[in-house]
Amino acid sequence: MIYKILAKINKLLLPSFTKQQLDITKAKKWQMALIGWRYYITKRALDS
Repeated sequence: MIYKILAKINKLLLPSFTKQQLDITKAKKWQMALIGWRYYITKRALDS
């Protein structure tokens, strides 16, 4: 339940790098951290 709420908050507040067509090989460390965070929360939201 908490992960679904966090996933919705992420979608509203955090930037979408796929819409910006970010090249993952050229991503900065903070961008990689955000990608990892969004992946973690999304995976947990889908599992619950």
